[in-house]
Amino acid sequence: MIARVHQRSNALNNLLNYLWGPGRHEEHEDPRLVAAWDGAGDLSTLQPAQGPGGRHDVKALRELLNDPVQSRRRPPEKPVWHCSVRLAPGDRNLSDETWGHIAREVMAQSGLAPHGDLDAVRWIAMRHGDDHIHIAATLVRQDGRVEPARNDYVRCRAATLDLEERYGLRRTAPADRTAHRRPHPVEVNKAQRKGWQVTPRDELRQRVRVAAASAESEAEFFDRLRDAGVLVKIRNSTKDPSQITGYAVALPGARTADGEPVYYSGGRLAPDLTLPKLRARFGVPPGEQQRLPIDEPAPGRSARVQAMAAARTSVREATTHLRRAGRDRSGESQAVLLAAADVLTTAAYAVEGARGGQLTQAAELFDRAARDIDANIAPNTSHSYGLRRASRRIAMSGRVSGGDDRAAVIGLCRAISQLSGAMADLRTAQQRLHQAQAAHQAAVALRMFTEGGHRLVTEGGQRLVTRGRAAAVPRAAAGAQGPGATRREAGTGRVG
Repeated sequence: MIARVHQRSNALNNLLNYLWGPGRHEEHEDPRLVAAWDGAGDLSTLQPAQGPGGRHDVKALRELLNDPVQSRRRPPEKPVWHCSVRLAPGDRNLSDETWGHIAREVMAQSGLAPHGDLDAVRWIAMRHGDDHIHIAATLVRQDGRVEPARNDYVRCRAATLDLEERYGLRRTAPADRTAHRRPHPVEVNKAQRKGWQVTPRDELRQRVRVAAASAESEAEFFDRLRDAGVLVKIRNSTKDPSQITGYAVALPGARTADGEPVYYSGGRLAPDLTLPKLRARFGVPPGEQQRLPIDEPAPGRSARVQAMAAARTSVREATTHLRRAGRDRSGESQAVLLAAADVLTTAAYAVEGARGGQLTQAAELFDRAARDIDANIAPNTSHSYGLRRASRRIAMSGRVSGGDDRAAVIGLCRAISQLSGAMADLRTAQQRLHQAQAAHQAAVALRMFTEGGHRLVTEGGQRLVTRGRAAAVPRAAAGAQGPGATRREAGTGRVG
């Protein structure tokens, strides 16, 4: 069950007309009230009447909801609050009475209308489909005070998690900021019109993650982004212009109608890609000195094989450490998991390039499972810092070809698959079930890659294994397909 809190507005009439109208993306059938504020009376008296043309007259309901707002001398600029609550695919249909109880619990736990508070805000919950309801409220309490509705999304999310358990519904992920930011439907539609394989947001997230995984300092991170063909905009402090407080990135080929690049801050790509989080990631453990990036030549194949072999050994040690430590030493385990995610990210890029593929998808799943709650970055340990150095070495080695390279990649992926299994057990013990599922899927995808000729397909929540191409490591391929794709190839010593 997902609760989506929409942007606040002052257009109550438009919202009610939409809710009782025909709908824009799906048919609104039999729109009806299922709950309302305490003291509202019988729901049948609040239900908008239907005129001869089939249009519902929402005037009386609008005036009732808006009465506390109109009573204030200085009403808030945007007093209309709107939340939609939708079941997960595959959940059973619920009755109107159950939906009414769900609406009352959401309003109570959100703090907008606590149980027994007769002076709370006025609100209604209506249903015009089988799998969801809409809750509309005005943010002025009946005693005249303005309701700030702070942390409303987090509170509504907590309410739906409680309701899932109460009614035996499909469990969904908590609002723990471990998932990356999904593209907006407008971005998806534009990508489809342009014929892009991925949205600019998704492509930028991949390039920024590869740059972060292969850099040892903030300056090197920005250099790698520029070498990857990414436009970088630095944000300086208003108090001290010499200090950098943030950054934004864009693709040269993704622009507005006016020809301006569309920039995304790191936080709009993923919660752990903000500049403060990256600075914490680049930190060194106590007693070690950070190496300054130098313009060293790209290592050859033998050095690349050695780097992957060293990374494989470190990953195996990390797996043993994780199984022994478990939740008792979660900080150290978290640092190792993030560093291992960097290793897999750079290895996937070395194999598949900017085009991506099965190994890149496995890296995305592993990274999703490895993130900490609220995108916290655990301090580096000597073990995690060693993994990050191996990650940088793999990135500097260019693109993987065949022979010894292929054997080294397969061995590294097998080791990371075992680490994914250990991480799945850890996340299950921590009750972070969706991250446990992502870790398990990453382990399966890595096994399919290494064991030859299978690919992982998800459909309807089931995992299907189908026969695909042999899991051979390709030679350096062409550049990325999509907006602003760069064509930097192996031998440059740069990630592009």
